Amino acid sequence: MKENNPEWQDIKLKASVANSWFISQFIELAVNNIVDYFLEENRLRTWINHYHIDDNITPKNIGIVMAGNIPLVGFHDFLCVFVSGNMQTIKLSSKDDILLKHLVQKMYTWDTTMQDYVSFAAMLKGCDAYIATGSNNSAVYFDYYFSKYPSIIRRNRTSVAILKGDESKEELEKLADDIHVYFGLGCRNVTKIFVPREYDFVPLLQSFRDYKFFADHHKYKNNYDYNLSVMIMNNRFYMTNEGILLSENDSVFSPISQLNYGFYDDLETLESSLKDNNDIQCIVGKEIDFGKAQTPLLMDYADGIDTMQFLLTL
Repeated sequence: MKENNPEWQDIKLKASVANSWFISQFIELAVNNIVDYFLEENRLRTWINHYHIDDNITPKNIGIVMAGNIPLVGFHDFLCVFVSGNMQTIKLSSKDDILLKHLVQKMYTWDTTMQDYVSFAAMLKGCDAYIATGSNNSAVYFDYYFSKYPSIIRRNRTSVAILKGDESKEELEKLADDIHVYFGLGCRNVTKIFVPREYDFVPLLQSFRDYKFFADHHKYKNNYDYNLSVMIMNNRFYMTNEGILLSENDSVFSPISQLNYGFYDDLETLESSLKDNNDIQCIVGKEIDFGKAQTPLLMDYADGIDTMQFLLTL
């Protein structure tokens, strides 16, 4: 992954052609984050030392339903099952079925016994436990089909940011990354910001300038034009830099090309209201620093559920 040989370059190109949301810039970002934060040896050793991993376990077969919203989004689940010593059968999303499959097939060439531990399937049947990630609608079906088995079922989640109004230019530019990276499609992307009343939005909009190229991306532009039309037709107030729409909205979820915002009067009250919101993956500006939303560490488990602990207690 780090050497970036011609074969790997070709695979990444195929992935970007197959899914136009996977532009090369974001594939490179996802790969580099995996290399730097998941596969760095010292980080791996520190992570593994949190657990008691029995070398003599009887491997279970874990069925994994992977999402496809951002490149290699299921890699952490793959890594957890692999390190725990269990087997896994993976159902890839049709939106992201090239990158991980290539990496696993490369591992097959290095060690043929890998084929006993990692396989791919169009349907998951007969597994001992399941890890499934999808929308709220698909989670209903996952709950039904996997109810008899140990499972982790993940639903829609998103992230928010709390601004105090005194953020530096550099902090706002880092927040721009938290909002825009992967076109905002990840559960760790910021889709709503909370700001004090009388907040000046101009510096924030100016900090988004590095992502004005989104206007040249046809799928993103279609979403922008549609949401802008809805704003105009409904006579709703909005702000824009012609690359993203800012709208005052109660929901923490926002459509592609739109960033919701809300005002707060008391910071402590706001933080208390967000604490138990199950729709929120992380809170930028409180739990994590600006610019860190899309660089999770090995211990940053989706939905706050310790995947490794789940696997080791089967």
